[in-house]
Amino acid sequence: NRRLDEWVKLEQLDLDSVETVVDEKVEDKVASLKMTRHQKRKIDETHVEVGHEELDAASLREHEEFTKVKNIATIELGRYEIETWYFSPFPPEYNDSLKLYFCEFCLNFMKRKEQLQRHMRKCDLKHPPGDEIYRSGTLSMFEVDGKKNKVYGQNLCYLAKLFLDHKTLYYDVDLFLFYVLCECDDRGCHMVGYFSKEKHSEESYNLACILTLPPYQRKGYGKFLIAFSYELSKKEGKVGTPERPLSDLGLLSYRGYWTRVLLDILKKHKGNISIKELSDMTAIKAEDILTTLQSLELIQYRKGQHVICADPKVLDRHLKAAGRGGLEVDVSKLIWTPYKEQS
Repeated sequence: NRRLDEWVKLEQLDLDSVETVVDEKVEDKVASLKMTRHQKRKIDETHVEVGHEELDAASLREHEEFTKVKNIATIELGRYEIETWYFSPFPPEYNDSLKLYFCEFCLNFMKRKEQLQRHMRKCDLKHPPGDEIYRSGTLSMFEVDGKKNKVYGQNLCYLAKLFLDHKTLYYDVDLFLFYVLCECDDRGCHMVGYFSKEKHSEESYNLACILTLPPYQRKGYGKFLIAFSYELSKKEGKVGTPERPLSDLGLLSYRGYWTRVLLDILKKHKGNISIKELSDMTAIKAEDILTTLQSLELIQYRKGQHVICADPKVLDRHLKAAGRGGLEVDVSKLIWTPYKEQS
């Protein structure tokens, strides 16, 4: 994982702390791991890093080299100064900028604080430029159409890429809907995270990218966004699954969500239940249910079919390990028409 990579100057290193004594066993291990140039090239050619499965080996090497070190060190967004994690392909004129200033409402970005201050005097947006489809307490969700709000969609991609490393970024935002989660106060609706979704997905993808901004992480927002994407799938009358490949954090979040939802149902349900029935109830794709239950060792293959083994004590143990469920989506507060019906 290359998160937080940066060039380190010599004066930042404490060379006095370097230990020169190397354990002999370690040296032996290093010697045994040495490989010929031919062997290394063969591994390089066949190895594709998890999270970049859509790239061939040559494209991956080019991507790794190009994005080796993050180009923007920090950003200012609303009341937060945030240290970035990864490279993002901003236009060439921003190559010499270590810090960028974002308008937290329209997501336009500038090189200098004075530019942002001038912009804020003129910008009349107080929330993302889309339809508010959910409001519960201080939480609000906006649906932004990438075709109608192209610049906003592209700016959101630039911003998100600073904290996502798992895939290359494309700017054909016309094909996507962006669901932007905000905390609202008397100054406006402040973005805390978002997920994107293809307008038309043949693979049943109900989510393409997901991000909770660093200042708002570990508050249950990621779990809320995942749950929200499944509530939209239920409204559409479809099963859904996130687009692959998942990032490291994405996979953890999804596995936790699937575990909690499935175990809650299994705990309450009396009698037999099939994977198809679980899928219909939750809008989770059958394959995701199967892999989740297999990872929890709650499924066995008997007489040519999968059988779910739901011992209450085992379920309780797994539920405890899965952690808290995060913020609940109050479905009664969701006012939304699926995209096909809109068009």
